[in-house]
Amino acid sequence: MVSRRAATDSSADQSAAEQAGRLPQLPAVVVGRVHHVRYRPIRYAFTHRHQQWLIDLDAGSGVPTWLGRLTDVRPDQHLDSPATWAALKEQVLAIVAAEGVALRDVARVVMLAQAHVFGHVFDPLTTYWLLGVDGQLRAAALEVRNTYGGRHTYVLVPDGRGRAEVGKEFFVSPFNDVSGRYAVRLALSPQRVATSVALHDDKGPLLLAATWGSPVPATRLRVLAELVTAPLMAQRVSILIRWHGIRLWARRLPVRTPSEVHR
Repeated sequence: MVSRRAATDSSADQSAAEQAGRLPQLPAVVVGRVHHVRYRPIRYAFTHRHQQWLIDLDAGSGVPTWLGRLTDVRPDQHLDSPATWAALKEQVLAIVAAEGVALRDVARVVMLAQAHVFGHVFDPLTTYWLLGVDGQLRAAALEVRNTYGGRHTYVLVPDGRGRAEVGKEFFVSPFNDVSGRYAVRLALSPQRVATSVALHDDKGPLLLAATWGSPVPATRLRVLAELVTAPLMAQRVSILIRWHGIRLWARRLPVRTPSEVHR
């Protein structure tokens, strides 16, 4: 576990990493696309404009109170609903350490998450990068939510190209059980931030879900501009998840419930 002193004293290392061009300037708004593909038993795909926030958990979103009433990212919307960003960082570190991952030189945790807009948020996937004092990736965590109110966190130790695999353990889509494995690819740079999750079962590729975009400093003007050019993004995410589910159901894709899957 990284000590509070180590987390505090890492600010100089964080600044050096940014100056070296390895990390985006934070906090940032990541503007890009979300893309989903279902390969079988029917093929179904979509791509939409997407927006997320990239935040250093030592610093938070930096959104002033007046703007936070419109949109913000809050620590209590993640994991065990901690009240502070410092507590959220401790929770992430504890979850990763519980999986046996060494954290002795982890200094920084960077989070990619959906912001709440006018009090509403639904974040299907939150990505956490755990970075060493040299700015390099040591581990990652994926916090996954479903529309039934459940959540689960996967711990990863990606290779030098940001790739890792983990077995599926959590019921997400009503059209899939909990079998298979996820192949994950992560990217975190000043030019591109991305999370790609591909589900494979014993028959091969089944699903692909990916988000990607370019990080832009989250200035007040930029945040206000996004509220105007891409209004109600959080509400849009919730509606589109249900809309695409209805379309798959209408095409007679078999539906499974959590109770059926966990019998």
